[in-house]
Amino acid sequence: MKWQGINEFVAVAETHSFSLASKNLNISTAQVSRQITALENRLQVKLFYRTTRKVSLTQEAQLFYQHCRHLLDGLDTAEQAITQLQRSPQGKIKLTAPVTYGEQKILPLINDFVALYGEIEITTELTNHRVDLIDSGFDIAIRLGQLQDSSLIAKQLSQRFNYVCVSEGYLKKYGQPYSLSELKHHNCLLGTRDYWRFTEQNKEKNIRVKGNLRCNSGVALVDAALKDIGIIQLPDYYVQSYIESGELITILEQFRESAEGIWAVYPQNRYLSPKVRMLIDYLTENLQ
Repeated sequence: MKWQGINEFVAVAETHSFSLASKNLNISTAQVSRQITALENRLQVKLFYRTTRKVSLTQEAQLFYQHCRHLLDGLDTAEQAITQLQRSPQGKIKLTAPVTYGEQKILPLINDFVALYGEIEITTELTNHRVDLIDSGFDIAIRLGQLQDSSLIAKQLSQRFNYVCVSEGYLKKYGQPYSLSELKHHNCLLGTRDYWRFTEQNKEKNIRVKGNLRCNSGVALVDAALKDIGIIQLPDYYVQSYIESGELITILEQFRESAEGIWAVYPQNRYLSPKVRMLIDYLTENLQ
């Protein structure tokens, strides 16, 4: 009896939503509400303030949540200890990653991983929007560059470099910039930002650039550069093959910024199961 309502309480406490909690638990919202009401009656304390717009925890609920979270984590640990006795890991993993990096780097490795461990079922959602892992029920998110959410645990998988590239045809027409100040005289093709990042005298420096083409697709910007339209700054996984083939030439290398991290992040209050840990280790090994 003492366990009744605990899962529902923790789910609502973490999502601040009865409907999201019901979705994560795969039960009806009415059942979540009934379990919370029964738990409040048994404890003789109010756990949530509920309005039409949001659900928030009472002071008593915040204290209760800390203990309940540890209890559920302990139960997960006990269950995973049994799972580890099996030779082949199994179960479901839900992962999200940025679109292009996911298509080029992550999904091929996911396919290899599933081929090795056929009992594991992986659902991957590619999006360039930063999703809430708990609300959306994700086990792992792949994130690029600087991390913003300090409530997540992060493990670095690899790193990326940004390259400033241009075609030989463009250089023949307009010449080559050798300093950052010369960029203002060139057609710089823009992505989602109106500035490019560099390092000068060991200091990070953002240079505002402009051009006649702006697009949120790195693939389209590469195509434009190959057609001699302008200069681009993009991560290595967009341009590496073209640099190696000689179709694009790197410039301003002395100002290239330091490497950015590529991370696997997951909620700090969620037990990292063996199958998830195995996937993170596999990505780390193969992305280095």
